[in-house]
Amino acid sequence: MLKREWKHFRRNQELFFMSLPAILYKLIFNYLPMLGLVIAFKQYRYDLGIWGSEWIGLKNFEFFFKSDNAFTVTRNTILYNMSFILLTLVFALTFAILLNEIPRKWIKLHQTTLFLPYFLSWVVVGYIVFGFLDHKNGFMNVMLQSLGDQPIKWYEQAKYWPFIIILTQIWKGVGFSTLIYYAGILSIDSSYYEAAKIDGASKWQMIRKITIPLLTPLIVILLIVAIGNIFRADFGLFYFIPNDTSFLYNATDVIDTFVYRSLRVVGDVGMSTAIGLYQSVVGFILVLLSNWIIKKINSDNALW
Repeated sequence: MLKREWKHFRRNQELFFMSLPAILYKLIFNYLPMLGLVIAFKQYRYDLGIWGSEWIGLKNFEFFFKSDNAFTVTRNTILYNMSFILLTLVFALTFAILLNEIPRKWIKLHQTTLFLPYFLSWVVVGYIVFGFLDHKNGFMNVMLQSLGDQPIKWYEQAKYWPFIIILTQIWKGVGFSTLIYYAGILSIDSSYYEAAKIDGASKWQMIRKITIPLLTPLIVILLIVAIGNIFRADFGLFYFIPNDTSFLYNATDVIDTFVYRSLRVVGDVGMSTAIGLYQSVVGFILVLLSNWIIKKINSDNALW
């Protein structure tokens, strides 16, 4: 067994050495920190260290599950992420198909326009959103006043924020998914489309019968990965875009922002680790469950 593995390593040693930086990165930043998960079950004290701190079992988890806001932040996290997954899929797939129809001389311009917001930090995006929604000088209120309507105090009315959060996330993140799907479309053998044209197929028929079916494995992989993160929210989105405004907590508060604010007051590292472990375990279970369901429907599209 060892002799066979050694031979395999010798034949592919260049590839192994090329992947060594990525392996070390994963080991240092993803696997070694898992030793710290024991903090979730301890009353962590800096002077005693991880192993010297008192073992308290599941008490750190009670901080979250016994909170009055636990249901609200969990609901918001799940519903927002479900909306992001479905809408990103629809918009990214649509834009990727449209990109494939654009003449090649314009493709770079459209790719850059779609992808540029992805590189902006949430702090910058927060200022952009504030420029639109500022009560006195925001673009939206200036437009409303020019039309004879009263300005809206956007940062005091939670009812508007589910739409603002979703729209902001789609604007910033859809470009990345679009390019992934566009790359998938480019990998499809052009002979399929040529044969369909000869048979008289329309553009819509080619999309429905060729493009989407051949992209299904890629769509499934991205969906499974997204489902695994459904209990994790993008902290920057939910903290910087609403400006951590207390009026909006009912509509914008998610698990990550709730834990951050609680720890800012309490300062207990064990509680933060416990919630992070809870999110990871639930995400792992959801990945296994979604892959199992997909395997039952069509085993060819499952990850394993």
